[in-house]
Amino acid sequence: MENATHVNWDEKILPFELRISDSRGRIVRLDQTVNDILAQHNYPKQVESLISEMVVITALLGSMIEPRWKLSLQVQTDGPVRMIATDYFAPSDTDKTASIRAYASYDATRITDGKPFDQLGKGYFAVLVDQGQGTKPYQALSPLAGSSIAEAAEAYFAASEQIATKLVVEHGETYMKGVGTQWRAAGMLLQHLPKSLKSEGGNPDSEKELREHALRKDEDWNRVNILLKTVESLELLGPYVSPPELVWRLFNEEEPAVYDARTVKFGCTCSEERVRQSLSIYGVKDIEKMTTEDGKVTADCQFCSRHFELDPATVGLEAK
Repeated sequence: MENATHVNWDEKILPFELRISDSRGRIVRLDQTVNDILAQHNYPKQVESLISEMVVITALLGSMIEPRWKLSLQVQTDGPVRMIATDYFAPSDTDKTASIRAYASYDATRITDGKPFDQLGKGYFAVLVDQGQGTKPYQALSPLAGSSIAEAAEAYFAASEQIATKLVVEHGETYMKGVGTQWRAAGMLLQHLPKSLKSEGGNPDSEKELREHALRKDEDWNRVNILLKTVESLELLGPYVSPPELVWRLFNEEEPAVYDARTVKFGCTCSEERVRQSLSIYGVKDIEKMTTEDGKVTADCQFCSRHFELDPATVGLEAK
């Protein structure tokens, strides 16, 4: 195995499998991606922390969707941070790098000195998967539970997908000589996907078999969770332990297998064409109401802060 000091694992997602315990997982490390996302707005530190956590979770979950699909996560609350939204665009056939974008809506007057999660009130955690044109997006949500966004995501999987899921997320500001202060974020996901009794040659009609099978599943899941709890913050964040080495250190008795790493970066899909499309449903009177004193129709992308200025005569139903 190549030494970790010779491998740049930032902006990478590593899929892996634990054969003994019928579990699958992901490890992600994000540096430039998170900093590029946060650089689009001047967020308070508590909001930056929440966005960093949400971006890590989005990368971990997004890496499991099919090519060309889009995964969107949202947290909406009645607290100081009203909403956090993220999008993960799976790689296309030509571009092998996935892209992520994120933004938060918040009331600066209500932000406190409390913990980042304290800035969220009552609300929900939502998941939307868009498979592309001609398909109906899948959408589900669950109450915002637990004491972190990661725990809220775990609760979503337990309630909506009935999949045992564990997430560990580490993030924070670090100082590097010659670079300055930057955010680093990383995380690991584990999901238990046990085989059925039939596939194992068992008798699904036997109550004893069912009890033993359920007990074995619980033991497998409890065991890998105990191992996962031993992971240290610096091991996740790097750079001294590579993700493959970390999988082996944690789960070497579970017959681990790692697969090709995937690359991710910050990316936004906004464009003038998309703005025009969104305005194409409005008539002349509506467009007049949107027109500024300078005679322009303007729009700003919430994700990347890109600013658009359009001629009113060229947008809307009666566009020339």
